[in-house]
Amino acid sequence: MPPRPNARPSPTHFLCIPLVTSASRPQLSKSLASFKSDVTSPDSFAIPTDAVRPLGTLHLTLGIMSLAKDEGINKATEVLNNLKLREILAGIAPLSSETPSAGKAQSSTGTPGTDSPLRITLRGLHCMKSGPRADPSKASVLYAPPAHGEGVFQTFCERIRATFEEAGVMEKDARGLLLHATIVNTIYVKGGWSKKGPKLTIDARDILDRYDDYVWMEDVPLEKIAICRMGAKKIEGTDDEAYEVEAEIDF
Repeated sequence: MPPRPNARPSPTHFLCIPLVTSASRPQLSKSLASFKSDVTSPDSFAIPTDAVRPLGTLHLTLGIMSLAKDEGINKATEVLNNLKLREILAGIAPLSSETPSAGKAQSSTGTPGTDSPLRITLRGLHCMKSGPRADPSKASVLYAPPAHGEGVFQTFCERIRATFEEAGVMEKDARGLLLHATIVNTIYVKGGWSKKGPKLTIDARDILDRYDDYVWMEDVPLEKIAICRMGAKKIEGTDDEAYEVEAEIDF
């Protein structure tokens, strides 16, 4: 069947903040393993193991892109390399009233080798909307939001995304930017999604209650902004997966 004349091109890449770093890995590894052990247990919620996302895939998406090979990728990479992250942050006020996880100007931990003025905490578990509202009794995606994400950190991310939109490498999204780290997605369960049948859903109401204030990672410095390819790949010799990085910049 030929493509529809006005059909959007398939997404090929996404702009994101990678969450798995040397600083965050111990926290995320422990919290995700504990969560997975609990929710997949037959004595607990018994959700399919494959629904819980691998550690290496965790990130905050800033935007989706459909990039033509070479030319589109090169243009998006140029936009990324030209970002002045600290200048963007300096233009957002007030910094002094923010909590560390939302964008405190100085490190509150004094961790050697990290001077990022933005620090991230992931806390809680929410249900992604499917249609006009979220229905936790028929959930397919559960995510962890950044704590205090409505402040400096949210604005910082929105301004980065706007730069890519204005450069024409990312389509504008009227829904706004929902910062989230996907923890559960039933689309990855074998047979969990089909164009011909209904999507696999889970009753997540009790899961959300139990993990309402769960801390996945706390006070971790933001280190990079990256453009990644769609489709996580297996990491050889492990049971983990990760997205291929097309380009990245340090904070």
